[in-house]
Amino acid sequence: MTLWGSTVGKKITMSVAGLVLYGFVIAHMAGNLKVYMGPEAFNHYAEGLRTVGAPFFAYGQALWLARIILLAAVLVHIVAGVQLSIKSRKARAHSYKKYEGLEFSWASRTMFWGGIAVFAFIIFHLLDLTFGVVNPRFLPGDAYHNFVTTFQRVPVSIAYIAAMIPLCLHLYHGFWSMFQTLGLNNPRYNNVRRPIAAILAAAIFIGNISFPIAVMLGVIE
Repeated sequence: MTLWGSTVGKKITMSVAGLVLYGFVIAHMAGNLKVYMGPEAFNHYAEGLRTVGAPFFAYGQALWLARIILLAAVLVHIVAGVQLSIKSRKARAHSYKKYEGLEFSWASRTMFWGGIAVFAFIIFHLLDLTFGVVNPRFLPGDAYHNFVTTFQRVPVSIAYIAAMIPLCLHLYHGFWSMFQTLGLNNPRYNNVRRPIAAILAAAIFIGNISFPIAVMLGVIE
């Protein structure tokens, strides 16, 4: 609690939670690439997520454990981010007369509102492909069918592609600033932090937008 109560502590916990979420985004995209192998491979992968850890975990237990950890990471990341933003605003009695973000990239200045956009997208994504609430053609247990039918709706595909912009900007700046927050800034590798962050964000962007595009073009059907 002492760590959480300090500004530096909040930044550290926010970075660690962000690292967990970053890992999930990469793993999620890598898993979804199996959709290019056809319905059998993709549905087998989706079912495997529920049987992973057997026989030590019962059906779906490990998946729910992962979901709980991810939910905790999301909450910590959001709460820390909001509190740090409020602290920053309260520390200034007056707004900047002239703002010069010399040391910050454009991505860093979109972190707060970009984070809100990403959070809204996550909620819709869960309602669409996990619970099927907003997908009228949702079939429980048929992940491939649900994947294809949701992206056959052009407005959903466009929204999904658009959501990747704030997500990848968030990942780009988050990766770079995480090293700074955790004290992993060394002159020997500081100059490669931004290129690595850019390459990872670009790979995630290209990989994720390929799904709705492939469905709309009929490559995946």
